[in-house]
Amino acid sequence: MTHDGPVLVVTNLDDPTSDLVIDELHDRGVPVVRFDSGDFPTTLSFAAHFTPHGIQGSLTTPTRTADLAHVRSLYYRRPSGFSFPHLGDQDARFAVSQARYGLGGVIASLPDCLYVNHPHRIGDAEFKPSGLAEAIASGFKVPATLITSAPDTVRAFIKQYGAVIFKPLSTPLYRIDGVSSTVEVREVTAEEIDDSVSGTAHLFQHRVDKIADVRVTVIGDKKFYVRIDSELLDWRTDYSKLTYAVVEPPPGIPEAIRAYLDHFGLVFGAFDFAIDTVGQWWFLECNPSGQWAWMEPETGLPMVAAMADLLERKSE
Repeated sequence: MTHDGPVLVVTNLDDPTSDLVIDELHDRGVPVVRFDSGDFPTTLSFAAHFTPHGIQGSLTTPTRTADLAHVRSLYYRRPSGFSFPHLGDQDARFAVSQARYGLGGVIASLPDCLYVNHPHRIGDAEFKPSGLAEAIASGFKVPATLITSAPDTVRAFIKQYGAVIFKPLSTPLYRIDGVSSTVEVREVTAEEIDDSVSGTAHLFQHRVDKIADVRVTVIGDKKFYVRIDSELLDWRTDYSKLTYAVVEPPPGIPEAIRAYLDHFGLVFGAFDFAIDTVGQWWFLECNPSGQWAWMEPETGLPMVAAMADLLERKSE
């Protein structure tokens, strides 16, 4: 079957990665319709008809219209959330739920559309406990990990493993004095664990005695392996201190990656590994919507072209 419809790119206004991919698609003459689902219903509208012949209808932005029956692929990046600030709390909650299950349901149901990734599969894969369980099943080495709200259990875990780090289970928007902030990965001691741990779930993990990190970006059938050297526990805290090198994976890693992605139904994934002092790769996480484009100028890897190939469905 030929695929000559548009590529839908679902993301917020400030997304440099999507900008690069869209520019590449435009240079190839591939039609693109970019929109932020958070713009609904102010500047984004849609009408979907479900008939014996399937889904028909259109999605319209201020500058583009997409035929819902002939979407080539959908790149689901980082859309903002639905918002109805003009409504009271109760009515706003109702409107958000209708938008989520209405517009969200429609864009998740497009016929013969390649999703990168499907939003429902992204949702499944974003649960860290599910990711850790599947990482073990797929054959990765995974550091001992504890998820709990029990302070005594955490103290016992630290006593057993010694070097233990804390990392958030999710990273929602968090502001301090109006400034967007993130919760950093950091090492914790038993003395720091108090009753506040009982307030919610926390993730603690045995700290890998690492010499470097590796980011593996999978785009369709292509895998890009990049070693990241720094002296940082969490390399994402200071990009100016990073150096990069393209590397080859040890035996078993490509097969485990494929098993992991197949389990969650993903065609894209950003995997993070820690390399220990004997060269063992330890799985840390896989982000189904992770960043990747900043590594292309650092390494020369053709990652933007690979993503454009995938969305264009060039190989089919």
